[in-house]
Amino acid sequence: MTTGEPERIELPEEPTQARRFGKTRTAQSTALLEDYAELIADLLATGGEARPTDIARRLGVSHATAIKAISRLKREGLATARPYRGVFLTEAGEHLAARVRLRHRLVVDLLLAVGVPREAAEQDAEGLEHHVSDATLAAFSRFLAGR
Repeated sequence: MTTGEPERIELPEEPTQARRFGKTRTAQSTALLEDYAELIADLLATGGEARPTDIARRLGVSHATAIKAISRLKREGLATARPYRGVFLTEAGEHLAARVRLRHRLVVDLLLAVGVPREAAEQDAEGLEHHVSDATLAAFSRFLAGR
């Protein structure tokens, strides 16, 4: 509804707004590691190996970009790599991948429940899974359980 006057916007308190934006920046920073860990776990589960070339192709990035991200996973203690054997997740990496996979499935299930087509739900969940809080995920779970 347009009245010709600008919409009045009420800003949250500065600390509240800073916390919200900070959460988003943190989620963006960790989303990359989460995507790589989840994909590596999937590749290991389905084919027994996760080679950097396969990772790069599946994520749609260059080989150099995949190597850089894998190096970061290794620095963070989430993965190891063996020459001619590919990439493997540490226990912490496996835990991260499992947590991300659960978040992804819950977001997809919620989107499907509200009528989003499957492919759109899968695609949208790739972004949402990294940004949604544990409190929101718990609410999604309660909603789905009560249907």
